[in-house]
Amino acid sequence: MKLSAIVEHLGGTLEGDGNIEIGAVAGLSEAGEGDLSFLANPKYATQVATTQASAVIVPNDWDRPVRCALVRVKNSDQVFAQAAELFFEPPPKPRAGIHPSAVVAESAQLADGVSIGANCTIEEGVVIGENTIISPNCYIGYKTTIGANSFFHPLVSIREFAEIGDRVIIHNGAVIGSDGFGYAVQEDGSRVKIPQIGKVVIEDDVEIGANVAIDRARFGRTKIGKGAKLDNLVQIAHNVVIGEHSIVIAQVGISGSTTIGSHAILAGQSGIAGHLTVGDGAIIGAQAGVMKNVASKDFVIGSPAMPHLQFKKMVANTILLPKLKERIKKLEAQMEQLVR
Repeated sequence: MKLSAIVEHLGGTLEGDGNIEIGAVAGLSEAGEGDLSFLANPKYATQVATTQASAVIVPNDWDRPVRCALVRVKNSDQVFAQAAELFFEPPPKPRAGIHPSAVVAESAQLADGVSIGANCTIEEGVVIGENTIISPNCYIGYKTTIGANSFFHPLVSIREFAEIGDRVIIHNGAVIGSDGFGYAVQEDGSRVKIPQIGKVVIEDDVEIGANVAIDRARFGRTKIGKGAKLDNLVQIAHNVVIGEHSIVIAQVGISGSTTIGSHAILAGQSGIAGHLTVGDGAIIGAQAGVMKNVASKDFVIGSPAMPHLQFKKMVANTILLPKLKERIKKLEAQMEQLVR
């Protein structure tokens, strides 16, 4: 595909030869002749001068010399994602219908265009909306409802009474609606299971990564808000609420009855204690241990979590400790000489 045709499709301003043939997309360091690359993070700006790509998508304010053609755009990350779609050949979608090996309860209601893959189990009272795809080896539990145009990859397990909206994507191995972790301590120290009688609600346009676990509520609901995105290996405990368009990155754990606001970012391996509130637009840094409420738009990091500027100062001071230790030794030696 000619570069000029790509730019016409994507928008932006072309600088260079529009007749260049582009056959693939690639990162700056891996790209070669015939590849289209992009710069979104200024950290990699120096690679634009050395990349072997035939063309690079850059922000409008790019002002450094390059050896290749440029495509100036407002948001290079977003535009490159659109460019990648031009060269990505997705696997064919399964045909509508029920595979002969699937077990579908008589009371289940499947709308037009639904696809049920091999070895799936669809329990009594399940309702599935138009054009939703349930890939092979999935389990859909009793009286679960699923909206239209959703896609469940293989080995997804949805437990009873879950409510899932439209255009929801759930990746391999996710478990939605398993029992919350709740036990009552007896006088002899033993623990007795507390019934978990609530449900999980997943709103429209949510994407859930591989091997995510979302627990059903003890009572009421565990809720994942509209447009939220959950990375792989995330644990969401009972009665957690995640606001609209929030992002939860790999290996995050959120304890029970905590509320995350809208447009929040929880970075990888962070942990949130129970019964807390994280406000709208807050950022929880990687590996942070959050033990108290976080206000809207605050940025915290560290364990226990603290404002990120405070954490940076603390780390900087820690790095200076060896030098301070040597300085104290010298001062002590000088003091001893003065005493003598």
